[in-house]
Amino acid sequence: MLDFPRWKVTSIVAFLVALMLLAVPSFLPESTTNSWGKFPHPRINLGLDLAGGSYLLLEADTKDIATKRVELMREQVATGMRRATPRIDIGDISTRDGTLSFLLRDVTKVDAAREVLNKLTSGVALTGQRDWDLNVVDSSRIVMKPTQAGLNAAVDQAMGDATEVVRKRIDELGTREPTIVRQGSNRIVVQVPGLQNPDALKKLLGETAELEFKLVDQTADPALLAKGTAPIGSQILPYPNNPQGMPVIAVKRSPNISGDQLTDARQSFNQQTNEPEVVITFDSQGGKRFANLTQANVGKPFAIILDKKVISAPNINEPILGGTASISGSFTVDSANQLAIALRSGKLPVALKVVEESTVGPDLGKESIRAGILASIIAVTAVVVFMLLTYGRFGIYANIAVVINVFIIVGVMAVLNGTLTLPGIAGFVLTIGTAVDANVLINERIREERRRGRNVVQAVELGYKEASRTIFEANVTHAISGVIMWFMGSGPVKGFATVLLIGIATSVFTAVVFTRMLVALWLRKNRPTDINI
Repeated sequence: MLDFPRWKVTSIVAFLVALMLLAVPSFLPESTTNSWGKFPHPRINLGLDLAGGSYLLLEADTKDIATKRVELMREQVATGMRRATPRIDIGDISTRDGTLSFLLRDVTKVDAAREVLNKLTSGVALTGQRDWDLNVVDSSRIVMKPTQAGLNAAVDQAMGDATEVVRKRIDELGTREPTIVRQGSNRIVVQVPGLQNPDALKKLLGETAELEFKLVDQTADPALLAKGTAPIGSQILPYPNNPQGMPVIAVKRSPNISGDQLTDARQSFNQQTNEPEVVITFDSQGGKRFANLTQANVGKPFAIILDKKVISAPNINEPILGGTASISGSFTVDSANQLAIALRSGKLPVALKVVEESTVGPDLGKESIRAGILASIIAVTAVVVFMLLTYGRFGIYANIAVVINVFIIVGVMAVLNGTLTLPGIAGFVLTIGTAVDANVLINERIREERRRGRNVVQAVELGYKEASRTIFEANVTHAISGVIMWFMGSGPVKGFATVLLIGIATSVFTAVVFTRMLVALWLRKNRPTDINI
């Protein structure tokens, strides 16, 4: 237990020094570390409560998800019946009250229709249920109703996708270490350190960014449009900036091209008017469809639709080839850039609204940091004094381990690109207080062995050996609590658990392995006949 050859001593010291050096950049100004160039300089990021920033709680409308599912299924049913071999003729599909229903023109094709529809539905995880109930009524009418299990699965998937879209949009803003986590079944918590103005963030996250290109229905009667009546196969959409003055416009209902086929979107300037615009690039399939659409409809207007609102409806003067197009409107540079970010990150599968918001100023964060540092200094000082007075030389070794442990925690968090929050500082203070627990157990066991008459070397060896088992068992139960908090918690709770788990691992190593090495080297050099512990 007390045998430490030179290679082992060198390895332990080199390992600890390397981890401590990783902590250095976190204690230096960011301007200093940035001047290091490509030299690695990992540093801890400060959370919202320390750096200041914006907090938003977003909520999704689950009714919107249900409506979109029904509309999507309506299109799939119509396409499936049309492409069936032989084709299955059906009447108009009703979507009243969130339920699909339609009539078969040929009652002998009920089984064929059921076979087509069964392929459009699927099982829901391990629930044993399908996402849609399918029933035949009066031998010719088919009714499809979404199940609750299917709706729950759709909400869960939509919220997962929405969380990733929100993450991409915030990353595009260039912020560091945002916290984006789901809360409950239909909410997302967004914390962006360093962002003091949440208005731009709210506008960016509030845009669904559902982009569509559809042909304008030129046969629509303006008088009927004013009354809310559109021609068959068309729909009425708001057009706030309509140069003709009418606030609505009729567009073909069938989708032509959607924003899902975009590969890039950038803010630019129109070469003729010098006004801000958004230049978009399609993938190969989208570029081909866009080229075909413009070639077949030269001279006709087509609408550019964003979030169910028409932002412009220009004429197709010539075929647009190459897979690149521009979106113009009443843009400013900021609004065009925000739209480009929203389009690049993809559309939100569900509309989100802000139900709670707050802003933490940097002054409050600085005060929190100052209070946390003060608490840490007081904790370290108190522990150092207590250990020194209680255990003498062995207390000095424990104190060295505590100081090294603090630097190692910072270094490990920096390497992991961790975020330090106010509860994380509390985790630091707690770790400092508990870091010497192992040494207390070891030292008390050494005292006990000396009272039993063991010589110095035997007492020290048995003290470390017997106490180590208790130390590891105690810290395993400690770590279990930290792991549960890390997996089930979010935001500050997760930050506290992160510091706690790192502190458990590092404190056990420094308290057991490092102090044992120091004691072994001292015993081998001085060979004392008695110890003052």
